[in-house]
Amino acid sequence: MKLAGLTVAYWAVLVAALLPLACGWLAKSGSFGKSRRDGGYDNHNPRAWLARQTDWRARANAAQANSFEALPFFIGAVIIAHQLGGTQIRIDVLAFVFVVLRLLYIAMYVADMATARSLLWTAALAVNVAILFT
Repeated sequence: MKLAGLTVAYWAVLVAALLPLACGWLAKSGSFGKSRRDGGYDNHNPRAWLARQTDWRARANAAQANSFEALPFFIGAVIIAHQLGGTQIRIDVLAFVFVVLRLLYIAMYVADMATARSLLWTAALAVNVAILFT
């Protein structure tokens, strides 16, 4: 299936590429209105500001880093599956499932549900391998 010339799997790549940005926004949310002296977001030194965060903000930032780490393998798997002529519907469904699993992973990470988060990470990795071998 194609939308605007792209398969569902390619759209899933776009969504997956935006997930780290969403995590970064989440980590910084609610801190933009505060002054830097009051602990508000410091756009002059954002990495140091994020490094000082704790609890859910720190976990959202960690989810951002992990989302960036998961991205190359996912992009590669989708491209390779397309190039090798894998069954398109299978590639599309698996890519969609990968994105859903990653969204749930981020939610579990921010909510500090470590076991669920790890299970979702493993499931997303397995789906990614399945895409590669489709």
